[in-house]
Amino acid sequence: MLARAMSPNLKARSALAAASLLLATPVLAQAPQPGASPAQAAPPSQAEGAPPAQAQPTMTKAPELVQQVAAPYPPEALAEGLTASVRLIITIAADGTVSDVLPTEPAGHGFDEAALAAVRQFRFSPAEVDGVPAPVQVEYVYHFTLDAPPQEAPGPEQVQAARKATLTGQLISRGSRSRVPGATVRCGDDPEAPEAISDADGRFTLEVPPGECAVRVVASGFQLYQTKEQLQENVTTEVNFFLAPSAGALETVVRSERPKKEVVRRTITRQEAQRTPGTFGDPIRVIQTLPGVARAPFISGELLVRGSNPGQTSTMMDGVRIPILFHLLGGPSVVNAEFIDQLDFFPGGYGSQYGRAVGGIVEVGTRKGAADTLHGSVKVDLLDAGFFLEAPVTDGISVAAAARRSYIDTLLPLVLPKSEGSTLSVVPRYWDYQVRVDFGAKRGARSEEEAQAQAGGARSTGYVMAFGSDDQLRVVSAGPETERDLSVDTQTLFHRLKGDWTYRKGALTSVFTPYLGYDANSFQFGAAKQDGVGYTVGAREVLGLELSPSLTVRTGLDLVYEHQSFDVEFPAPENFEYVAFPGAESVGELLVEKIGLGSFDGALFVEADLKVGKFTFTPGVRGNLQRAGNARNLALDPRLWVSFAATERTNLKGSLGLYSQPAETFRFISLPYGNPDLIYQRAFQSSLGVDHRLTDVLNVDVTGFFNRRYNNIAAPGQIVARAEGGVVQLPYSNEGIGRALGLEVMVKKNRASATDKWSGWLSYTFSRSLDGRTGSNPDSGGGFGGSFGGSGDDTYGLSPFDQTHILTLVSSYVLGNGWELGGRFRYTTGRPTTPLNHSFDLYQADRNRFNGTYGPYASARTAGFHQLDVRLDKGWQFQNWTLGAYIDVQNLYNAENVEFVFNDYRQRREYEVPGIPILPVVGVKGSF
Repeated sequence: MLARAMSPNLKARSALAAASLLLATPVLAQAPQPGASPAQAAPPSQAEGAPPAQAQPTMTKAPELVQQVAAPYPPEALAEGLTASVRLIITIAADGTVSDVLPTEPAGHGFDEAALAAVRQFRFSPAEVDGVPAPVQVEYVYHFTLDAPPQEAPGPEQVQAARKATLTGQLISRGSRSRVPGATVRCGDDPEAPEAISDADGRFTLEVPPGECAVRVVASGFQLYQTKEQLQENVTTEVNFFLAPSAGALETVVRSERPKKEVVRRTITRQEAQRTPGTFGDPIRVIQTLPGVARAPFISGELLVRGSNPGQTSTMMDGVRIPILFHLLGGPSVVNAEFIDQLDFFPGGYGSQYGRAVGGIVEVGTRKGAADTLHGSVKVDLLDAGFFLEAPVTDGISVAAAARRSYIDTLLPLVLPKSEGSTLSVVPRYWDYQVRVDFGAKRGARSEEEAQAQAGGARSTGYVMAFGSDDQLRVVSAGPETERDLSVDTQTLFHRLKGDWTYRKGALTSVFTPYLGYDANSFQFGAAKQDGVGYTVGAREVLGLELSPSLTVRTGLDLVYEHQSFDVEFPAPENFEYVAFPGAESVGELLVEKIGLGSFDGALFVEADLKVGKFTFTPGVRGNLQRAGNARNLALDPRLWVSFAATERTNLKGSLGLYSQPAETFRFISLPYGNPDLIYQRAFQSSLGVDHRLTDVLNVDVTGFFNRRYNNIAAPGQIVARAEGGVVQLPYSNEGIGRALGLEVMVKKNRASATDKWSGWLSYTFSRSLDGRTGSNPDSGGGFGGSFGGSGDDTYGLSPFDQTHILTLVSSYVLGNGWELGGRFRYTTGRPTTPLNHSFDLYQADRNRFNGTYGPYASARTAGFHQLDVRLDKGWQFQNWTLGAYIDVQNLYNAENVEFVFNDYRQRREYEVPGIPILPVVGVKGSF
């Protein structure tokens, strides 16, 4: 008698019966669902305590076994003539190695130990999720068998087994109605029983003997599903099985990052960010809690990255620059949260593909519409309401759309205090929309290779997208309590239309992105008014070629043309005003100007990834050309990124390079409104860091940086002599300089499994940011708020946005029964201020006003900022839809944080303006 230790046949059956994103909870150890009726095989309409379901990432390539090791047959079991089937859960790492093996049904007699030792030596081709190598878990059965005796004539049982019945149907995620691919369906728990693997649409077909079938469905990320079906011979039984997502599983799904070509690239997924406290479910707001990001002034929504000034960090959506990332008054981002696929944040050291910024880069990546069926959601809270819809149109075309509108303008008048004899009208309002149509991606293709094979070796995909937003704020005050009536009206509007075409063939990849843009903004303050309109035409081409496994080259063009025009009305400047007598109101003419100007900015870039042993080098260069009015500007930006894999868990990294940012088009307008001789703003950036994975769920990233900015825009500019005689002060000049250095620390804890209830991160930044200007400084300090009081050609002072210490703690805990609690604590050093000299002021009699005098520049600070935000979520899951409710409380203990300071009319007393008090926001969201 011969003995054999063998694995099951290596078709899709066991190789990757349950392949999906890594979930450390063994799928076979989860509690089974109650059985369903044979007709529908659906669970009850509501599962108490299950969290809302969300769309699952797509496995585009299943792993395949490429190296198998035979297990020795246990001697004692062989002597006794024993056989066994050892059922295992194998965790396959992103590189194809086996990182963990767990037995789910111990067989004893030495079989478990032999199977574990053999399987740990297996190697697989890596699985891919959304086209990126990713860790997965699979169910695997290792068989220990003895030679079968000689076959006899078939008996009644064999004849019964030869008769066939068919069970076919579709696997659907309960609550979201998403299809479940890559799941295993079998009758009973016999490892030798026939089984089927669900396809990309969640469909399966299983042929089994007629009679009662104890259906067993195993899918990672879902609870074990069991029910019973009565199957008849030569009859096809069609069913739908609704699988309940594992409790907490949605939060354990972490998208594998693309290979990094930057020292620091922080990628945030939608699932990870939507429940962060203090964000109101807006993933983009999470950027404000990451290392290197200073807290922006009250309700401004600016991004201040590694000591840069407002406007020096570029914000993009799918590669197209947008003018604002957040709505007015620090509101939500201009992109619906459900539309966001992922968010990439580069605080510095980014590759040559990115430009037009001397600070950081924020890129919002949107996702294509669902390819399985219609999905959607509706969200309503105290600030706004919006919807999201996605659906397939044909096998290769899908569409997604979202829109949102605020109603603060309706609610504010109901709560603002009213004074007798006066009126106060505050009307803030915003809306945004996104529409995306994808084409070329076939639902049946499970991997990139299969898709290319279907297309004859090449593959083309693409999409067309339109998006935009509008923000308006109007404040009108009149009455006896004000010395003068006040009227402020501001509006910011933008629309973008872009296409994206991706072509792949072999080692060649081409991505072409053309786009159009329309921008409109207006500002009115009293008699002064400005209306601006801008048109943008741009295109971007990135060509990548993998020359060898160790060398990849990318090159491309980045072109944009814009035209801006302005209609300006404002009272005559002070020197042109007529004052009848001291204290009287000035009488000036209303000046009207129409201004227009176009500009072009183009860039050619090339970079390469070179792997040499444990080192990875990414050298690159970006050449920039700008034409605006009479200006012709050139800039060359060489950059280098280096990574060294010191160990499997530790990676050292560093970068240095030059970066350029063109001045905005309107600044090139001729005198007296602009300066046609402006040049590129420049910056030198460098960083050095280490990334260490302490455990499979705990990661530490420490990065130090030093940046130097020069040729930055300063306002007002230098005083120059006119050709026709006399002197004039330029509105802008390239005299601005700056330095910033600091240390960033990020400690992040992910959920290890569906049963791990805690996740969170700590971010800390220590930094020092200095601003200044070359040459002698005006007494006003230019754009920096006061005299630096130093000497020399280059004078530095603390930046108005300097914050020495920035600490953020974020944590989330799954309470169970659909409840989840999260908290966020923030602390930042106060911002520098120039103190008022309370004992001395100047009275300007002919203007009837007081001018204050100030102490040394930036010699004082506001009090430190500290705030605790708390969020509580509750989810209810039904068969075809989910309902979620939350309360998000900002400033839980009502800290009085000073946002800014203003003076009384005599310039002798300072008044501190606090930030928001405790602010609870309640919202509900339904999804299907």
